[in-house]
Amino acid sequence: EDFVKKRTEIREHLAKLTARKKFENEKDFDIKLTKANAKKADHESLLEEAEATEEKLFAEVAEIKAQLADAESCLKQAQSREQECEDAVREARNALKETERELSKITKKMNEEESDLMVLRQKLHETLQKARVDEVELPMVDEIAVPDYDGVGELERSESSESAHARRSSHLSQHATQESTVSSHFSQREDSRVAKDRRDAGKVDFSGMEEELKMRRSASEEDKLRKKFDSKISKLSAEIEGIAPNMKAAEAFDSMTERVKETMTDFNTAKEDGRKANETFNRIKKTRAHRFKKAFDHIDQALKVIYKDMTRSSKHPLGGSAFLSLDDVEEPYRGGMKFNAMPPMKRFRDMEQLSGGEKTVAALSLLFAIHSFRPAPFFIMDEVDAALDNVNVLKVCNYIRQRSGDFQCIVISLKDMFYERSEALVGICRDVSSNSSRTLTLDLTKFDAESNGSSKERESRSDKRTIESVDDNDHEAQKRRRIEVGAKQ
Repeated sequence: EDFVKKRTEIREHLAKLTARKKFENEKDFDIKLTKANAKKADHESLLEEAEATEEKLFAEVAEIKAQLADAESCLKQAQSREQECEDAVREARNALKETERELSKITKKMNEEESDLMVLRQKLHETLQKARVDEVELPMVDEIAVPDYDGVGELERSESSESAHARRSSHLSQHATQESTVSSHFSQREDSRVAKDRRDAGKVDFSGMEEELKMRRSASEEDKLRKKFDSKISKLSAEIEGIAPNMKAAEAFDSMTERVKETMTDFNTAKEDGRKANETFNRIKKTRAHRFKKAFDHIDQALKVIYKDMTRSSKHPLGGSAFLSLDDVEEPYRGGMKFNAMPPMKRFRDMEQLSGGEKTVAALSLLFAIHSFRPAPFFIMDEVDAALDNVNVLKVCNYIRQRSGDFQCIVISLKDMFYERSEALVGICRDVSSNSSRTLTLDLTKFDAESNGSSKERESRSDKRTIESVDDNDHEAQKRRRIEVGAKQ
């Protein structure tokens, strides 16, 4: 069988080779060879054209490289020239900065000299005015030797304007302002007194002054010399007053006495007004503290009673405890107030650590306690029972119902317990026909007399489903505590 199988495979392979040989013999290679030769000729012609183009491009590249070398040499020369120019500009800028610094120093020195000159002129003007006021005769030179200071003044003003312009250009406006302020006495030509001072300044004879006094001094030395002359003048004045008594002393004494009397009268009046204002302030302060203390004590006591009533149950007959405390008892307005509540069977903790329902009960207790001090006509409560469970909702309902004789209460709620224990219901719904809101009201008081027994039975069943019923002793205790709160009010 293996031999037969191999022989069969050999025969099949021989048949395939024979068929392939026949297929190859029948092919026409002349056409393909002709096409290949034509294609070869086309490629040879294209190759010749490409070689010619390559030679041309090589020539262009060589030319461009030569141009590039020339451009690079020109660029190097331009860069060297640019570097030289930059060095020259840098040197010129340095020279300019140095010149500007020198100019600034010179300008500053000129401004200082001009400022000193203006100060000296101002001092001379003040000296002449003081001598005129004190009626002191100054030594004057002859009229012939006095130069024309009007022309000098014009020259000084022109120089001052030029120096002011130079100071503005060098950003030294402060010295310019100072100079214009100091020299204002000598630049007002229309003022006769200033003109007279200018003329008198040129007539003063300084030849009799000691050479030591003509020397320039510093500010401290000048102050010392001034103090020395002032002390000498004071001594001479005292000697003169001792020799010649002041004839106007009595008149001056009388005028000063009148002024002292007027001042004492004004002082006594102001002192009395201050005393009355202080008394009024203390009285108002005392009244304010008394009223605040009265309201605080009442609200604190009422809060303790109300919170116990609202947290009392058969399991916890004593209820919880709540109280108010002041940070500063002596001056309550200087500090704050703290409110703490301890639910039944729980230790003392901050209000932030209580649950939502416990916070709500404590807040309602504080609200009712404040209301007990200054009762309002009615209450509007908007979903105060949102964080309360059924037990606390029932306690709030019972408390509001017990206090219904003291005030009216409108409660917005979604709990059925409030519906069952209310006197009237007001519902808000949508009126589809008019596309607006519609109000529905129902008076429940007329049903109380008819279904008193059935309502009590229904209430007891509802109370059993929610909490244990509150016994009569708790109601009696609540009544006694309300009576005590009413007596304290």
